[in-house]
Amino acid sequence: MATGGFNPQAWLLSALGWIDGLGIVGGLAFMAVYIVATVAFLPGAILTLGAGIVFGVALGSVYVFVGATTGAIAAFLVGRYLARGWVSQKIEGNPNFSAIDHAVAHEGFKIVLLTRLSPVFPFNLLNYAFGITGVSLRDYALGSVGMIPGTIMYVYIGSLAGDLARLGAAGPQTANPLVQWTIRIVGLVATVAVTVYVTRLARQALAKQVGEGEMGEVKR
Repeated sequence: MATGGFNPQAWLLSALGWIDGLGIVGGLAFMAVYIVATVAFLPGAILTLGAGIVFGVALGSVYVFVGATTGAIAAFLVGRYLARGWVSQKIEGNPNFSAIDHAVAHEGFKIVLLTRLSPVFPFNLLNYAFGITGVSLRDYALGSVGMIPGTIMYVYIGSLAGDLARLGAAGPQTANPLVQWTIRIVGLVATVAVTVYVTRLARQALAKQVGEGEMGEVKR
């Protein structure tokens, strides 16, 4: 935890305390804060845990999912339209990257879904990273459903704290072990699946690129 300057966790906890006193409009304020936090690379975990305390598991999960998805789409668009041009210039002369990017774009939904299920891939960074690939906005948005299992688990864990003050420490660790292990297993399977899947797509794309290059040489 930072000892000086801007402390994102303390700021988000303060925001949660403010939201808790807003009553019926608290949900809208929470989603707005989550969107800003996602685009600004602030730690969303504290908001997800806090949602369980402020709103309960059901509403908290809905608010987190909507806020996280909207924030992820905003970050994706920033990455696509503000960073993609610069990245494209850097890899313009690399046919291998272009081939892989093209292949991934055709299987965008599956890849986004699997990475959202896996806890290994950092949420905030992934939002911008997908923006500089060929994945369509539609596939990217639909793939966000992969966040649902993890969202519900962390909102549930947060609800067990019962008090926002307890989130200032390491956070509650008293979740149902069966729920925790189920999410971990799903995440592990998704991690392996997306790694194998993307590797296979990359190999196919590169093989196709090489094959087309060889055919071009023969025609000459």
